[in-house]
Amino acid sequence: MIKYAQQLADPAALDAPPLAPQAPEPIAADDHIAPAPRVSVQAFCDSVETAAAAQSAGADRRLAKVHLKIQMGGATAAAEAYRNSPTPNVIIIESNGRSEAILEGLDQLAEVCDATTRVVVIGRINDVALYRELTRRGVSDYLIAPVGTLDLVRSVCGLFAPETSKPVGRILAVVGAKGGVGASTVAHNMAWSIARDFSLDSVVTDLDLAFGTAGLDYNQDPPQGIADAVFSPDRIDTNFVDRLLSKCTDHLSLLAAPATLDRVYDFGPEAFDGILDSLRSNVPCIVLDIPHQWTGWTRRLLTSADDILVVAAPDLANLRNAKNMMDLMRASRPNDRRPYYCLNQVGVPKRPEIKPNEFAKALEDEPLAVIPFDPQMFGTAANNGQMIAEVSTNHKASEMFRAVAQVMTGRAEAKKSRGSLLSPLLRKLRRKQA
Repeated sequence: MIKYAQQLADPAALDAPPLAPQAPEPIAADDHIAPAPRVSVQAFCDSVETAAAAQSAGADRRLAKVHLKIQMGGATAAAEAYRNSPTPNVIIIESNGRSEAILEGLDQLAEVCDATTRVVVIGRINDVALYRELTRRGVSDYLIAPVGTLDLVRSVCGLFAPETSKPVGRILAVVGAKGGVGASTVAHNMAWSIARDFSLDSVVTDLDLAFGTAGLDYNQDPPQGIADAVFSPDRIDTNFVDRLLSKCTDHLSLLAAPATLDRVYDFGPEAFDGILDSLRSNVPCIVLDIPHQWTGWTRRLLTSADDILVVAAPDLANLRNAKNMMDLMRASRPNDRRPYYCLNQVGVPKRPEIKPNEFAKALEDEPLAVIPFDPQMFGTAANNGQMIAEVSTNHKASEMFRAVAQVMTGRAEAKKSRGSLLSPLLRKLRRKQA
């Protein structure tokens, strides 16, 4: 088992492809970019570098609904392209010339551009007078070249996020590397801590429609839940979603699963887009309790989430699955933070386990938390419909859930080792195992 863990730590040992390179533009914890709606965007570039950045931006999850087309030629090509065709929702034009050339190109474009089209200009002139003139002429944004992927993503998304609107909710996805590892327990306790400790309005969305346990864990039995929304997509709006939510605490609500077997729950990849878009517009934090299954919609929810937490138990199957999931998420989300992971149910008596440091070596990252096996505490909480902190405020697992909630919500940045918040507990646990 340890030998295989060491092989996983070395991709060359299994002839595996290398991990996707990390993004050169790391996202700060408070730099939250709202996804763009379903719009059309056309970019007219003057340089290969800007065209490459636009191509990379088109693959970003926040522009998943955007139809992006990239051409070369700058403002002149844009003006020529729209002489006999309607303009898209957004036009991005790049000009490497002087201020006069930029303004002249805009004048040409204005003759053929629809009044509702928004224009983003990319130039190399860093001048306040030019910026003011562009603003006066109705340009929505001005970016100074060279631009990166996130610069373009932020600019396009910002066009559709009015300053007067509330901040768009942050989606945190929690999924198990294997069934039965306690991912739902971690998700529910983390959400409860987010609501209680940070007074952040949150919604737990139980996506295991057939066997979900969120209603049991929060001692709730709502008559409606997420199934009512996903099977009635045409009815989804703010008022409809509010009626489906069950109040758990002052700051925590539940969108429960029906947990019945009277129908099957086969969905398309975009089945949950409407309900999540509605939640985003009203709730600062949405915690997704994603079941351990691999379908189009589970993959879409994971790749489109703002942050991901993979929960694993310390055995070989969990190690393999967690590595596969995290490698895929890193490659699919090159402009996002790496997914987090935590180890749960550590220290089961007489069970051979992979040690946390071996797990960390294989996954090339430290666990966000190492949660010890405590059947008495977790069993009592589950049977009573309570969270761990409600049963025992000072229990070390409760402290860990709070630390995980702090990192996942951006209230504290994880250090490079990702173990700094919990290092005293990790050291104590490892000494006990040794």
